[in-house]
Amino acid sequence: MDAQELRTKYLEFFQSKGHTIIPSASLVPENDPSTLFTGSGMQPMVVYLLGEKHPLGTKIADSQKCFRTQDIEEVGDNRHTTVFEMLGNWSLGDYFKQEQIAWMFEFLTKEVGLDPKKLYITVFRGNEKLGIERDAEAVKLWQEQFEKIGVEAKDVDFSERDGMGGGRIFYYEEKKNWWSRAGVPENMPVGEPGGPDSEMFWDFGAELGLHEKSQFKDLPCHVNCDCGRFMEIGNNVFMQYVKTEKGYELLPKGNIDFGGGLERLAAAKDNTPDIFLTDLFTPIIGKIEEIAGKKYEESEEVKRSFRVIADHLKASTFLIADGVIPSNTERGYFLRRLIRRAVRYGKLIGIEKDFAVSVAEIVIQNYSEHYGELAKNREVIFAELRKEEEKFRKTLEQGLKEFDKNISLLYDDNDVEYDEINTSFDYAGKLKGATIFKLYTTYGFPTEMIIEEAKRKNVLITKKSLLESEEELKKHKELSRTASAGMFKGGLQDSGEETAKLHTATHLLLAALRKVLGEHVFQKGSNITPERLRLDFSHGEKMTPEQIAKVEKLVNGEIEADFEVAKAEMSLDEAKKLGAMGVFEAKYGEIVSIYSILDGDRVVSREICGGPHAKRTGALGRFRIQKEEASSAGVRRIKAVLE
Repeated sequence: MDAQELRTKYLEFFQSKGHTIIPSASLVPENDPSTLFTGSGMQPMVVYLLGEKHPLGTKIADSQKCFRTQDIEEVGDNRHTTVFEMLGNWSLGDYFKQEQIAWMFEFLTKEVGLDPKKLYITVFRGNEKLGIERDAEAVKLWQEQFEKIGVEAKDVDFSERDGMGGGRIFYYEEKKNWWSRAGVPENMPVGEPGGPDSEMFWDFGAELGLHEKSQFKDLPCHVNCDCGRFMEIGNNVFMQYVKTEKGYELLPKGNIDFGGGLERLAAAKDNTPDIFLTDLFTPIIGKIEEIAGKKYEESEEVKRSFRVIADHLKASTFLIADGVIPSNTERGYFLRRLIRRAVRYGKLIGIEKDFAVSVAEIVIQNYSEHYGELAKNREVIFAELRKEEEKFRKTLEQGLKEFDKNISLLYDDNDVEYDEINTSFDYAGKLKGATIFKLYTTYGFPTEMIIEEAKRKNVLITKKSLLESEEELKKHKELSRTASAGMFKGGLQDSGEETAKLHTATHLLLAALRKVLGEHVFQKGSNITPERLRLDFSHGEKMTPEQIAKVEKLVNGEIEADFEVAKAEMSLDEAKKLGAMGVFEAKYGEIVSIYSILDGDRVVSREICGGPHAKRTGALGRFRIQKEEASSAGVRRIKAVLE
């Protein structure tokens, strides 16, 4: 059973348990501007976990593609990736812990064939101060499953302090085993649901000596210690509490949210701690070996480069297929970063020619059967990768000139603290910390490439200069995180009244644009916060002041008319026949939610959509366009507010 079959087996298993299988949502969130990308399997489902009725019922399963920007710098070890698939199943007020735990045990041990003696479980320890009990129910249910096959399942507390003590089920605090949108229970606002979770870990074996080789060797080994011996392969969230003025009370009906990384399940199936040795990556690694003329196993340094290239170009292929193009802002910035890092690490292993398209071709071959958008957008993917790689190679050349220009021939003898990187006393000059920082941020040189170039040119890099550059880089990252947090806060997952109004106004805006500019106008993306809306739409020319005024007038006219915003559920084919508009058709299931705004027989707006909306247009207030500008080639952008 390869990983592609593993995905199919998971979906078929939960279909046999009464679940409806839905397709993956786009990596570009349709109705959640609180984040740039779909970063978890749960994300497209949050509105339903919070109470919105799902049009396909109460038992749902899928395989969701995900992308996490925070993992970019972590890629290079044996388990971190930026793009991954999350297998998921949900109970929306239907079944609960008993069924979920039994099904997961059956799937892992019987369907996948994992050895139950190498499976370990974590559960919520409880919080006496907050009045939330430890999850004894989950412990009992797991123990029953293990005991059925003759495996002892002793529960142990404080393994992070005292060691595993022969246990199989371990208690951890809320930072490890609790889920709510706000994080730990203390941060939950009144009315917010949340609950304990129970994670499953695979043991690669003490005989590998991973703990002894790790930075944690002087601490007790336990499943959450990150030494590499254990890998989390799935997480069951039991959403059973709601925070009230009195404390944490049980919900009348709980929800289940399971997420299991396909890459990690494949690693457990193959019993390899290195996910890049699973068949999800080996064809990509093989292509890189062919291009570089090097073997993956050649050295740890070479392995790191292969992993970065494989992950980053795989992620880039998926992102471009979902409509992201390289740029210096927002989503495009992360895509550009991925492509450029892949090229840089290619250079470290001797790849001097363009190669991104060759790697993307393998990704498309491997994944198109399940993700048809890859093959559909093949030529766009190739064109964007080719253009960005060619552009960056020119930037690299400029960076090398900058390197040569900034070698300092004068130095202070007291500053010469030799490290393990440069040990020769016969050197041509040295690099200052500010230059290393500039090479990284302006020209995209990773520290590894700067060190390699320094070796080739017999240039000294001191500990002091590296520390200086690291300090500057920390400041740079902190500023980036602060700006990003401010830019993307809010969104429909925070289903506040203002956000719902602005979302409804976006529907009216799109309808007005199609009336004023023509039916070639389609939504290309949106971003909605509680303060304003932003709509990207297909149109090749700057709008005139007259056109902007006309659109504003049309939208305000529909608001003043106070039309009802009506919701209906129907098949996707029926919705299309009615002329309903939608952004990402690939994400929709067989049954969809339609929001219609009607003036008698006249359709003001009709869109396929999820999430909250205003009940009537009259509740919106006055609509005003703040700005109309270019977004990308053939796409314009409007920012607007309700006053």
